[in-house]
Amino acid sequence: MRVRFAPSPTGHLHVGNARTALFNWLLARRNGGTLILRVEDTDQKRSTKESETSMMQDLRWLGLDWDEGPDVGGQTGPYRQSERLDLYAAHASRLLDSGHAYYCFCAASEVEADGHDAAHGGRAPCPCGRLSPADARARIAAGERPAIRFRVPAGRDVIFSDVVRGDVRFHTDVIADPIIVRATGIPAYNFAVVVDDALMEVTHVVRGEDHISNTPRQILMYEALGFRPPVFAHLALVLGPDHSPLSKRHGATSVAEFRSKGYLPEALVNYLALLGWSPREHGAGGDDAELVPIEVMAERFALEDVGVHAGVFDEEKLAWANRHYLRVADPRRIAELAIPYFVSAGLSMAPDARGLTFLSSAMPIATASIDRVDQIPARLAVLFQYDGAAALADKTIRAEMTAEPARAVVRALAEVLADAPRLVDRDRFRAAANDVKTRTGQKGKALFHPIRIALTARAQGPELDLAVPAIDTGADLPRDAGLPPILGCRERARAFVDALERLR
Repeated sequence: MRVRFAPSPTGHLHVGNARTALFNWLLARRNGGTLILRVEDTDQKRSTKESETSMMQDLRWLGLDWDEGPDVGGQTGPYRQSERLDLYAAHASRLLDSGHAYYCFCAASEVEADGHDAAHGGRAPCPCGRLSPADARARIAAGERPAIRFRVPAGRDVIFSDVVRGDVRFHTDVIADPIIVRATGIPAYNFAVVVDDALMEVTHVVRGEDHISNTPRQILMYEALGFRPPVFAHLALVLGPDHSPLSKRHGATSVAEFRSKGYLPEALVNYLALLGWSPREHGAGGDDAELVPIEVMAERFALEDVGVHAGVFDEEKLAWANRHYLRVADPRRIAELAIPYFVSAGLSMAPDARGLTFLSSAMPIATASIDRVDQIPARLAVLFQYDGAAALADKTIRAEMTAEPARAVVRALAEVLADAPRLVDRDRFRAAANDVKTRTGQKGKALFHPIRIALTARAQGPELDLAVPAIDTGADLPRDAGLPPILGCRERARAFVDALERLR
């Protein structure tokens, strides 16, 4: 089995194309086949090396590799269409010699579309098809630069069996003669893809359903060139919430955008697989049965199981998948991913091994309640940012904390912590809280909410059992560990009492 993913390097990798790449990768890996990456860069005005590079980076970030391609080589290259122009010219000449193609001298504006349908209205023949070869050669000798058009046979059906959709039928009476080589010498898509797939020995073409109408033209070209057509499978499009094709008006649409928003590659891959297919084992229950590593997906994938209906891209469900993968990911990996987001949030850091170990230990505070990596700085701001006086500027907090029971709690807290060792674990924190309880007689929310406000300068946030040990562990980090300084609980409690006293 040989499959291919063939993007045009004219922008960022769209998630719909990423899903196509994923399904090709799963099919190849499931069957021990070969995945080819082919760059379709014949759009000279829009294709860029930057786009090609970014697409490859996005594919690799997703965990998708390829066996043949422009950067890894192979036996059927070159793997950029711009480097295969001589092959297209040779096969176009074969079609001209056999009478399956002819020169077209129509105005350039009339032949811009591959199918020429707009200019000639459906199956109406191009008048150039009646020119004799001698007349065509004479016009070329006179300086005219023709395109080359494929001659679609009249009065027959073109039928192909689509793995996803079943038998598909087109009649040639509705297929106009398509341009296969433009006057510039650049091949048109429908022709180049046939030559490429045939010479690269592609056995299965898995692509979006927007290519279904191209398939009959391509099958006719395979036949005219004496090639055997591959097996076709056309995937339903990825739609936006309004059931129109997913586009910029729906928000983020590219892999790069979701990456920058803090989604993990395994979450995006897993979610894309769910748009038209399910990795759930037969009889498996619960949503989590669909959250499996890409290697497991490859073991279970079959084209025959891909659905025919379009998938609606729901970012909330992507976030659901991302929450799962954040919880099970290595905390050190998440800490490293979070560093650029801390910097963007104004917290300059370049942690060394000690700083990174601390930051990793704090990740459970964040990953239990966030959707994306970019939300980690806000969740962990409790560690790096403390301003008791600013908290007391809030009317609700001030009203609560100036009441005598809350005042008593924070005074006692400051006294307990003044002589206590750092609260670097849950047990030390609980012991300190119990001491405050004994001194004040307060318990439950009346005890812990004032403690929260005094130690975090916030009325809500992470569990104190996690946050307090992290604050005091961070407070003892060396200044050269590469993290912003963290004010310890002892110092916070004292500062809060002072701020509270100034309100009298």
